[in-house]
Amino acid sequence: MSERQYFRLVHAEARRRAVQACQTAPDGFIVTVAEPGRTLDQNAAQWPYLEGFAQQKELCINGAMVKGTRDDWKDVLTGCHNGETRMAVFDGRVVMLPQRTSKMGKKVFSDWMEFLVAMAVQSGVEPVYKSIKNDSYFYTIKTG
Repeated sequence: MSERQYFRLVHAEARRRAVQACQTAPDGFIVTVAEPGRTLDQNAAQWPYLEGFAQQKELCINGAMVKGTRDDWKDVLTGCHNGETRMAVFDGRVVMLPQRTSKMGKKVFSDWMEFLVAMAVQSGVEPVYKSIKNDSYFYTIKTG
């Protein structure tokens, strides 16, 4: 048994095969049972909202009101969603540590998306959808 095996526990046969794989695995192998991670579609769904914040709102960064990037907004809003600010001090500087949506399970990511959409509505932010035209990317604000 040198290849990885994955079992989606959705019925009795899948559970039986997972148990069998555990019973026949060599000593030292590792078993992890976890909620599935967020999907690529879930990941893609957050970016139009984050781009909307980046284009339509300003952040106070280093004491100045500036347009933040969509990654800046992701750091700020995931911190707000989690009700915490993760910060570190290095060389006398305070740095905000980002939250990783890639590490969220489907349920937690679903909660994050609900929060993100609610914050966009509350802030009057329209999502910005990326489109492809003539092999170059451009952004359009989708309304309605």
